Amino acid sequence: MAAKATLRNRKPVVLGISTNDALGLNGVNLMKLMAAKNIYFIPYGQDDPERKPTSMVARMEMLPAAVEAAINGYQIQPVIIERFRYFS
Repeated sequence: MAAKATLRNRKPVVLGISTNDALGLNGVNLMKLMAAKNIYFIPYGQDDPERKPTSMVARMEMLPAAVEAAINGYQIQPVIIERFRYFS
């Protein structure tokens, strides 16, 4: 509801995804959101391609930069980033 109200007021919404199916059937929904006006993403990438081949997670350390970019009306590029790991 908060995101809907924010979009209605023509303000940016920043999304940080964490999903096990970004490279599966849910990928279509993500691409629709990427095409929507005033919706911006924290850059994201695969977290464990071997064990979770369709999973993607936002790089939350990039949140401040993503918010600043969204306020200025642009999306940080690239949105989909190279592989990274949260574990050793």
